[in-house]
Amino acid sequence: MRILICDDDALIVEQLQKYIRNFFEKIGVKCPELVCFSDGESLLADKGEKDILFLDVEMPGMNGIYVGNELKKRNDNIIIFIVTSYSEYLDEAMRFHVFRYLSKPLDKQRFFRNMKDAVDLYNTMTIKIPIETKQGVHTLPASSVIAVEAQGRKVVIHTTQRDFESIRNMQYWLELLPKNCFFQTHRSFIINFEHVTDFDRTLVHMADEQFHAYLTKRKYSAFKEAYLLYLDSTR
Repeated sequence: MRILICDDDALIVEQLQKYIRNFFEKIGVKCPELVCFSDGESLLADKGEKDILFLDVEMPGMNGIYVGNELKKRNDNIIIFIVTSYSEYLDEAMRFHVFRYLSKPLDKQRFFRNMKDAVDLYNTMTIKIPIETKQGVHTLPASSVIAVEAQGRKVVIHTTQRDFESIRNMQYWLELLPKNCFFQTHRSFIINFEHVTDFDRTLVHMADEQFHAYLTKRKYSAFKEAYLLYLDSTR
């Protein structure tokens, strides 16, 4: 993981660095690489990986809205926090799907809560899972799994690439897949929230209506709550 800060306010940069280090110390994990920039031009010129970014809006030269848009075009998975005193930029920032909007001065507890959500999302997007079939093992990002379906004695893993017939049972997949993104809607289906298009009380429509999973009535409320929490964590 590589975390970037882009702000022309040296005090805010120092505070963000401190809070980020405190957060990783609190969860008992070594702090990732931290890189700081004071303007958008130098950030856009950077050739390194960009996983999580704390971005100011009002800076000399390019403003943060333009920079954020450009970075999202290059890598849609970048997790961007907008950090600013000016709430009028919120609508513009939301158009390129920023992860969170943090107001200055920063509140430490709120920062920690949002940072946890960002790290959880990053881990979900980057975690890779092995799919064991009779022909061999295929390793794919968890995010590419649309759903796991039990078809009689077979267990089929539907992915964005193709379907795989797994040699593992449903319980194995229920324990393996990240619980913040996957949900068992029915004894025959485990779905990935990321690929949900819409749902009603009996069906979950996925992958732009290309796939459908059953949703039992007794799980409807729990599914709805979990899905809304997932959406909230990715905004």
